[in-house]
Amino acid sequence: MDSLSNRKKVIEHKKMNFWERMYLPAIFQGLGITMSHFFRKKATIFYPEVEREFSENFRGLHSLKRDENGAERCTACGLCALSCPAEAITMTAAEREKGEENLYREEKYAAVYEINMLRCIFCGFCEEACPKEAIYLDGNIAKADYSRDTFIYGKDKLLEPIVK
Repeated sequence: MDSLSNRKKVIEHKKMNFWERMYLPAIFQGLGITMSHFFRKKATIFYPEVEREFSENFRGLHSLKRDENGAERCTACGLCALSCPAEAITMTAAEREKGEENLYREEKYAAVYEINMLRCIFCGFCEEACPKEAIYLDGNIAKADYSRDTFIYGKDKLLEPIVK
C-alpha cells in the first residue's frame, strides 16, 4: 500500500505575475508569429493555370498498355483484381476468335476492364502483380467531377492510344 502512495504526482501551481495575468505578452507573441507568416512567400499553387511538378515515382491514373503489334497486353488473368486491397478492379474475360491476325497473341483478353477510382488507393499493387506488364500508374492526377458514375474508368479511358 505504501508503494502506491509514493507514485502520486504532485502538481505545483506557480503563482502568475502581473504580465502573465494580463496575457499581453502571449497576445503580442501570437501577433508576431502571424505577421512573420504574413510576409513569407506563399505556398499556394494556382492549379489550373500552373501545373505542379511531380516526382519520378508519382503514381497517377492507371493506363492499360499495348504491345508492339498494337494489341492490348492484358490477358484477363485477374491477378491485378486479386492484389487490389480496395477491390476497385473488375474484369470480364473473353476469348479471341482464332484467325491469322492473332496467331501469335494470347487467346484470352479482358472484354470488360473497369477501375472504380473512388475506391482506388493508388497503392500500385495491381502494377506489381501483372505478369504481362499491362497496367501502369503513370497518368496525370484524377480530375474532379460532380457525378460518381464518371469515376468508373473503363477501357475507353484506360487503354493507351494506338501508336503507328
